[in-house]
Amino acid sequence: MKIIDMRSDTITLPTEEMRQAICEAEVGDDVFGEDPTVNRLEELAAQMMGKEAALFTPSGTMSNLIAVLTHTRPGDEILLGSEAHMLWYEVGSASALGGVVMRTIPNDQDGRMDPGTVEEAIRPKNIHFPQTTLLCLENTHNRCGGAVLTPDYTSAIAGLAHQHGLSVHLDGARIFNAAVALSVPASELARSADSVCFCVSKGLSAPVGSLLCGSQEFVEKARKWRKMVGGGMRQAGIIAAAGIVALQKMVSRLAEDHANARRLAYGLAQVPGITIHPEKFQTNIVMFESPSFILGSEFTQRVATQGVKLLPRGGRKVRAVTHRMVGAADIDEALECIELVVKELG
Repeated sequence: MKIIDMRSDTITLPTEEMRQAICEAEVGDDVFGEDPTVNRLEELAAQMMGKEAALFTPSGTMSNLIAVLTHTRPGDEILLGSEAHMLWYEVGSASALGGVVMRTIPNDQDGRMDPGTVEEAIRPKNIHFPQTTLLCLENTHNRCGGAVLTPDYTSAIAGLAHQHGLSVHLDGARIFNAAVALSVPASELARSADSVCFCVSKGLSAPVGSLLCGSQEFVEKARKWRKMVGGGMRQAGIIAAAGIVALQKMVSRLAEDHANARRLAYGLAQVPGITIHPEKFQTNIVMFESPSFILGSEFTQRVATQGVKLLPRGGRKVRAVTHRMVGAADIDEALECIELVVKELG
């Protein structure tokens, strides 16, 4: 059976050009700073984010953890959205390994936090309080349906944080999706943040890796934290080579994924029983609700028997993510399968 897998854009396979680059990669010992391919990837990432330096890590989760470790001290408090990936899907690492308090600010449906609420949450100096030292943002916002934070919003909320002495970290795992959706350079979205990370292993199709970018001083400190948490790799140019191809060749094609996501969203809106607001989706993540008589977990199991893989998100919520491995014809086929399942259930 043909499988149309839209559980995540992490399932993308490397392109033939990436595989060739992997085969031919010039390598050295990256812990000594001697892997030329890793060095080139880090230089390219820093340039594209408008930062002084970058650090190659195995995953976005590690990049976010290292950012917290670098910006804070144990006992500090960080502010982040109530729907943040760092809160939901990173095993509580900021608290468990960084020793920080994670204080949540409500995210609206567009992934934003109200500036007034953020300002109220910043603790004044008091012997009884942890010190609030870091604000964490997310762009695009995973749990808010791939919502995009604009440069103006990011600048305003980061400016507020900086006025109160906080640093700002941007979890930009899919920041290039946001940049393509807004037709702006990714550096514009990261300009106001003190640090930003992004993944090359999602829509950009590289097999593994994330880049953490910031000032030269920040990255020097982060490099030591990377070593402490086990992220110091040796001949990492083998995987960095694919990341270079991802950044040079795969960014502009993300627009195809966005178009396919809209195709999927508006198609789902025509399926009786499915609850969705197709006009809200800007990038490659589509969120909807299964029919009222079936939970999302059971619904996705039924759809999977027809060859379409989706991700349940609790209750009736279901997520679908478009990517390079799914074309427009696959979207139409997936819609036919979903409609068939809904009719059978009804």
